[in-house]
Amino acid sequence: MFFQVYGANAGYQWLGMLLVLVCLILLNEFTRRSKFGGITMLLVVPAILTIYYVVLNVGAAAGAEWALNNPTITNMNSWFHYAKLYAALAGCIGFMLIRYQWGIGKQKWFRIYPFLILSINILIAVASDFESAIKGWYQWWISSEGVGLYGGWHNIMNGVAGILNIIGITGWLGIYASKDKRDMLWPDMIWIYIVAYDIWNFAYTYNCLPTHSWYCGVALLLAPTIAAFFWTKGAWLANRAHTLAIWCMFAQTFPLFQDTAPFLTLSAQYVDGVIAPAANAAVNAVPMTVVSALALVANLVLCVVVFVRAAKAKKNPYTNEIFTDTKDYQKAMARVGSAE
Repeated sequence: MFFQVYGANAGYQWLGMLLVLVCLILLNEFTRRSKFGGITMLLVVPAILTIYYVVLNVGAAAGAEWALNNPTITNMNSWFHYAKLYAALAGCIGFMLIRYQWGIGKQKWFRIYPFLILSINILIAVASDFESAIKGWYQWWISSEGVGLYGGWHNIMNGVAGILNIIGITGWLGIYASKDKRDMLWPDMIWIYIVAYDIWNFAYTYNCLPTHSWYCGVALLLAPTIAAFFWTKGAWLANRAHTLAIWCMFAQTFPLFQDTAPFLTLSAQYVDGVIAPAANAAVNAVPMTVVSALALVANLVLCVVVFVRAAKAKKNPYTNEIFTDTKDYQKAMARVGSAE
């Protein structure tokens, strides 16, 4: 099994994953269905938490016990956590500008923003994969969270898969607001891209966030995908940004939810069940290799499909939309309110 979801805490582990999935779906709906929901979740809550993080880090730097003993400080002490949270929030805010046609959100040139922010988020994860390969080439190394990571070719394969995922993003300027103003739509981002992204991102979380992957690699990826496949056609990227930002705020502020029993879920590479293993401890690298290879293959297929379709249509896949004949694209376009 990819995860150690069996034994005494199995019920809690499955319950925890389902709770995260359901709560993310519901909070995404709250965020997208009204201006109040969007402003609350994407502006007010992050502003309050930013003040909290600053105060906490200042206290920790001063050696204050109340800060050093706060579980939140274990997560908000590295470049990755800040980069991931604020990059996701930057995406959410930009998407709101497009969705409500506020300010620069009305400008045609701003349509490139979703591509740029998505690419930045992917590159942050790619950098993390390569970092793990460099610091722990077929040996354990301890991350800033005190978690043992095992580097190797799986990180390289998945890092390359992430770069291919960026290359496979089409129709950069085909961004629209929905008629009901609930969603920013990207009709050309159909199921083949979403699946390739999900496999790559799952492999990334499995390689680099192995103690959290049950939640951020399963529940967090399923939430926006389920919504996009069934009731928000064309809005996968907005769903993904909302759920990612919300999850980062929760998980990084309350890390003990997934870092301690009964909800803690380890990946299969921890054959001895030790989160911070000794340098010579045993490891099961097969699952990491398998998911990373799948990610590489999936994103190679994505790129082949993109360039074959572009060649047949004699179109630039980046300045043009190339999946216009698909049902996904047509259903998403039926929700478009304005192309301006």
